[in-house]
Amino acid sequence: MRLKRSFDILLGLLLLLFISPIIITFCLIVFLYDKNNPLYISKRIGLNGKPFKIFKIRSMVINADKLGGTSTSKRDRRLLPVGNLIRKLKLDEFTQVINVLNGSMSFVGPRPNTPFDVNLYSSEEKVLLSVRPGITDFSSIVFSDEGNILDKYSDPDLAYNQLIRPWKSRLGLFYVEKRNILLDIQLIFLTFLNSFYRTKVLILVSKLVKKYGGSSSLVAVSKRQDELKSTPPPGFKDPISKI
Repeated sequence: MRLKRSFDILLGLLLLLFISPIIITFCLIVFLYDKNNPLYISKRIGLNGKPFKIFKIRSMVINADKLGGTSTSKRDRRLLPVGNLIRKLKLDEFTQVINVLNGSMSFVGPRPNTPFDVNLYSSEEKVLLSVRPGITDFSSIVFSDEGNILDKYSDPDLAYNQLIRPWKSRLGLFYVEKRNILLDIQLIFLTFLNSFYRTKVLILVSKLVKKYGGSSSLVAVSKRQDELKSTPPPGFKDPISKI
């Protein structure tokens, strides 16, 4: 894992040089809108279940977590006018390079969840906490349109746990099992391309899952060609019925 950490630090320093102007620009836009801290600092659960503070460019109103659930649809009233653009371009993730450099995150790994969401994990899902969480992984690409998926549901949190969480966890566990530096480089590259060539990228991701021995169901969901159905998360017998 020393190679992975060295890779994270080197890439993090290089990226910070290039993305600093973008971070500063959007932080200024957010600050001018409501004169509040443009950074959103929140508690997440990381390696070995230890909490850490994650840094994001704020895309929602102040105290948004107290005004609604942890899942966000595209039409969420808590979003700032520039919020959807920040999320669509994944600009809110840029500042997480800070988390990579301080060692609380890696560039590639299962996405870190809130204490509330981690408390819902089965023992099988808790394996996700055995590695450093990441800015991207298989599920980050496959479900980069999470806001659009949840947009048509009156209870986004329940819809997330029925439709997205089951596959997000499975893809995360798949990464934990198969992780290596070459796979990390491929996922970072595909994450970058995903904003421009999503359909082609999903095909490439599904081929990557298949190449590494993923199940037929994982390959299929990675293509995102079929409608998502209510599915039990790993370690559960039945789909989640309430939160």
